Amino acid sequence: MKKLIALLLTLVLVLSLGCTAFAEGEEPALTKDLVILYTSDVHCGIEQGWGYAGLYAVKEALSKTKNVLLVDDGDAIQGEPVGTMTRGEAIINIMNTVGYDVAIPGNHEFDYGMDRFFELVEMANFPYISANFSKEGTPVFDPYIIKEVEGVKIAFVGVTTPTTPRSSTPRYFMNEQGEFIYGFLQDETGEAVYNAVQKAVDDARAEGAKYVIVMGHLGDETECIPWTYADVISHTNGIDAFLDGHAHDTEQVVMKNKDGEDVVRSACGTKLANIGALTITTDGKISSELYSWNSSVAAPELLGIDNVVSAAVSDAADALNEKLAQVVAHTAVDLVIYDPEATTDDGKPIRIVRRTETNLGDLCADAYLDQSGEADIAFVNGGGIRVPIAQGDITMNDILKVHPFGNSLTVIEVTGQQVLDALEWSVHAEPGEFGGFNQVAGMTFEFDPNIPSPCTSDDNGFFTGIPEGAERRVRNVLVAGQPIDPNATYKLASHDYQLLDNGDGYTMFDGAKVLQESVKLDNQVLLDYIVDTLGGVVGEEYADPYGQGRIVAVG
Repeated sequence: MKKLIALLLTLVLVLSLGCTAFAEGEEPALTKDLVILYTSDVHCGIEQGWGYAGLYAVKEALSKTKNVLLVDDGDAIQGEPVGTMTRGEAIINIMNTVGYDVAIPGNHEFDYGMDRFFELVEMANFPYISANFSKEGTPVFDPYIIKEVEGVKIAFVGVTTPTTPRSSTPRYFMNEQGEFIYGFLQDETGEAVYNAVQKAVDDARAEGAKYVIVMGHLGDETECIPWTYADVISHTNGIDAFLDGHAHDTEQVVMKNKDGEDVVRSACGTKLANIGALTITTDGKISSELYSWNSSVAAPELLGIDNVVSAAVSDAADALNEKLAQVVAHTAVDLVIYDPEATTDDGKPIRIVRRTETNLGDLCADAYLDQSGEADIAFVNGGGIRVPIAQGDITMNDILKVHPFGNSLTVIEVTGQQVLDALEWSVHAEPGEFGGFNQVAGMTFEFDPNIPSPCTSDDNGFFTGIPEGAERRVRNVLVAGQPIDPNATYKLASHDYQLLDNGDGYTMFDGAKVLQESVKLDNQVLLDYIVDTLGGVVGEEYADPYGQGRIVAVG
């Protein structure tokens, strides 16, 4: 443990961002600093980065000299086979062992269905909170919770991105009549969310909270406006710090609230690469930092960690490892979701599968086309293609990681006009990312990102149409080499998430004739295509990382 503490001090990335939460002359009540450790977007990375065992070791080490609380900002239970194959239970069991104090739901907490989500909530030894998650207008959870540390009241307020109904499975938020009964106070202006957060903050203050910390799953992505962390902070007051998730970023920011007062905002990335730490000192100063994993330095020391969490993680992993390690196929080429030739200025990979064609996108779309047995064209959303596959052997684990959501092959009959509208929606966020950007098979098209998107949408971010006469981005659409006919009918293969459940806001298929419904899981579609159709080998036809020229940006 002494080695771990030394490593912790070595690996901490101190960002020197802080502010003071009480007036000059006010006496602080804490006799020891309070460190609020937080995680977000772990996505079942139980042994990645620090791992949950490392997180527990850090928590225990800090507890020897400081007050410590541990919270999670969502998207913990989905993203790896250990979550998918236990429908989240293995992750909740591990989080119970680590000893979380409070959590909020991220958009992917709902990926196993609403009933399963509430089962997992019951399994958790920690409470979930949310100021904006409601059923038929009634809050589902308490909007905030107060923890007392040395008699000082620390309030935590929860808020989840209102994009959740379209970035999880929309059907899960509906009743049997297809009407939304669960929501996140989404409206066009964002005022409903701001007001809910403000009320929770004010109520917590009225209850005696000395510090108010917002736990958010909001992020900073353009598609999340007007519900980004910056939107909420700038439209509220009384928040001391905002611990954020969803965007997988690691930005440490101090920004002004609506009264011009400083608010610390911290995010810690994904897969436990970092542990977020918000410190409230005995003199009331608030600052954020990241405990950053550095495998080259820390791995030799941390590999020997043996605690109650490492045992729980080991038990969960061992139950799956044998099956997941099975080699099921081979690829002669690297199959990508990141740009193989460029990185950001600070050396980070650039994810392109959500805004341009890639060879893995082609492979996944081809799998839907092939396995449908009857479709003319196929779509697969870039947001559903989660990881690349390196050249060499392909294991069952690799397949499950590509498609971890459990969506199912579905085929519907659509008009050419519906396809054209879907393509416009697919590229409406260009040049930015969009999880609903579709990789395609059986067709090709061009688009001009310099033309403003003509698509309109509702408060939930769902497609509502394209004004008559509006200039479109998409052009030269060919199906099987022939120009698409807006009045003709085509058979479209994709998954139930997009075709039946309005996933990523695709509403233009509502009412379409269903030819095949939820035939088999997406990862099984990919596996069967590679093994049965390609003979177990992904070959040179997929060699170009940027695909086969099915989607071309022009202009």
